[in-house]
Amino acid sequence: MDTQVTIIGAGPVGLTLAVDLGLQGIKCTLVEKKPEPEFLPKMERCNARTMEIFRRMGLAEKIRTAGLDSSVPMDVFVVTKMTEKPLLHLEYPSVDEARKICEASEGTSEPAEPYQLISQYTVEPLLKSVAEKLPSVTLSYGTEFVDFKQDARSVVTTLRRADGSTYELSSDYMVGCDGGASIVRKTLDIRLRGEGNLLRLRQALYRCDDLFSRLPLGDGPGHGRHYHVADDQASFLIMQDSTKHWTLHAVVESDEAMASQFEKVVGADIDYEMLYVGEWKQNLLLADRYGHGRVLLAGDAVHLVIPTGGLGMNTGVGDAIDLSWKLAATLHGWAGPNLLRSYEIERRQIGDRNIGASRYASQGRRKWRAQWQPGFNDNTPEGAALRENLARVADVEQRKTNEMIGAELGYRYVDSPVIWDEPGGPEHLFRTYDPTAWTGVRMPHVWLEPGRSINDSLERCYSLVRFSGNTEGVSDLATAFKKIGAPFRMVDLPSPKLRELYGRDMFLVRPDLHIAWRGNDLPNDPMALALLTTGYPVERMGRHHL
Repeated sequence: MDTQVTIIGAGPVGLTLAVDLGLQGIKCTLVEKKPEPEFLPKMERCNARTMEIFRRMGLAEKIRTAGLDSSVPMDVFVVTKMTEKPLLHLEYPSVDEARKICEASEGTSEPAEPYQLISQYTVEPLLKSVAEKLPSVTLSYGTEFVDFKQDARSVVTTLRRADGSTYELSSDYMVGCDGGASIVRKTLDIRLRGEGNLLRLRQALYRCDDLFSRLPLGDGPGHGRHYHVADDQASFLIMQDSTKHWTLHAVVESDEAMASQFEKVVGADIDYEMLYVGEWKQNLLLADRYGHGRVLLAGDAVHLVIPTGGLGMNTGVGDAIDLSWKLAATLHGWAGPNLLRSYEIERRQIGDRNIGASRYASQGRRKWRAQWQPGFNDNTPEGAALRENLARVADVEQRKTNEMIGAELGYRYVDSPVIWDEPGGPEHLFRTYDPTAWTGVRMPHVWLEPGRSINDSLERCYSLVRFSGNTEGVSDLATAFKKIGAPFRMVDLPSPKLRELYGRDMFLVRPDLHIAWRGNDLPNDPMALALLTTGYPVERMGRHHL
């Protein structure tokens, strides 16, 4: 083989996959048609779960250093324009403030890392620079995917160089991370289904060096990240991570109209340069499958959401991390056949769930925007009543977009062939995080000491975390994993407080920090537990006793 994994598409998802595979010593080649990362406004926030993932990869502080200054508030406003008193001000903590909340938590209700505002044009070069330093990762920018053929043992990918010449790359697996218009997905003849083309908007990127420093303008809003304009054009102004770049979304008839729309929204004389204009569509779409054979798909190639709730790129990073350790385990030779098969089972349900969360949030936004009507800006009692009504509705509905901690942290893998059966389970919530330590969820975070999360103590292996002194069957479980060849270690944390927080004596945690099994006593057959959680078919005799 020329490489072990070929990755098509060097957006944040493809780059995250390449870096994480590289950290595990997997030889991979990342192919990208663009000659280098582009300066385009796409994703603009890593949520709490993504930042926990980057923490585990050793990248969290690099992301924060490159992103928005940690002292800037993350407030959200509904405005008529930037020079007038806001109709609604929703306050959200800066990263500094959010970190203090996280650091002060004595339980499992907070993440180890809060969110970070960072633009895609900042995070892509950062991840690229990390990937370039990994000896097992090869970056091929300026190279276009053409086609592939696969058999039971390999994938041969045809690629085109910038000079027009083509060549073939042979690998064990290929992953399409090539976006919503994924050619890899189309070549596999996999369809996206759902609600397409719900709304067409234009998006423009502006360089405006002094808008942030001049806020507030007149009676207008102060510093924040999102400024929703109450109008009939769905205008939405976003501060990017440099504070010198701003993005505007609006329904207008031409690219040229985006310049006057920016001036209209700002409402004051200000120097700016419009750097980019493009059209985009709101979609809520999910792929029928997440791959076929040795070709797999991740990110926007398999799920398209409306950006409300910030679940697009962040869901894709979750795909990359779930897929990365399963590919590595398969290529290292210890994974059973169900482990890689479980990728689609686990991640497609999360894609579907997050599409639902995006729909929920976007319906809320549409509801308050529907309160606008002619006369809204009039200096009359009727105009005042319209503004007051919209603000009242937005105070309820806009929060659905900005408060998604349940979708971020609380997702759970259900009916996975590599997670031990446990009947029942917590309700799937979008806005509220229930830090239950149920099978299938990410191991809830708690501080063992200042700055050290329980998850910081778990290596890239299967970890049996014990909160009590029960040792019965533990050596047999360790022997079972050793026979399989899978990495395993004991993590002893005897603590009545931790036992109370997590609700069981023992937890088997996977390399991706999701709980594969929990109980007060190990099953009678530890080998069955080891086989099942590493992907080998095990006869299931009803529900297992916990």
